[in-house]
Amino acid sequence: MKFCSICGSAVTLKIPHGDDRQRYVCDECNTIHYQNPKIITGCLPVYENKVLLCKRAIEPRSGLWTLPAGFMENGESMEQGAARESWEEARLTLKNHTLYQVFSLPHISQVYVFYLSEIASLDFGPGPESLEVELFTEAEIPWDKLAFPVVRSTLKDYFADFPNKEFPIRNSTVTTND
Repeated sequence: MKFCSICGSAVTLKIPHGDDRQRYVCDECNTIHYQNPKIITGCLPVYENKVLLCKRAIEPRSGLWTLPAGFMENGESMEQGAARESWEEARLTLKNHTLYQVFSLPHISQVYVFYLSEIASLDFGPGPESLEVELFTEAEIPWDKLAFPVVRSTLKDYFADFPNKEFPIRNSTVTTND
């Protein structure tokens, strides 16, 4: 960051009074510019013994499979963001959203939140960010063509939980070595 988004003056990276870490501070108006993690919210859409995946039409990882998810927007809850992303990527109508997975990725300043959601209508299809959308059983999942490690973890946990129909909320931290 080079300039203040409030007044346009130069900023300096320094530790503001009363803080314990470096922040960009405006040299003129003294506005402190906090940079915080981004929240990615999405759904694990299920129908009977299958899950829905989207083949990405955009970077990063275009052409690989993922769960419908994306950056949370201002003015929406995490659940609303997950439902919106599912509509945008797969034209999905979902119901019964239950918090299922939370992943902290401090090395890239992101937090992923996935809701376990039931597919309410089989009338779905690819949105502008997807090449294809498809329902998969565990045996049919293209495990070697998944876009992100958190998607792989979420799917593995889901299929491990499925036989008992118990889906505990999971919270984990992913490091660069994972």
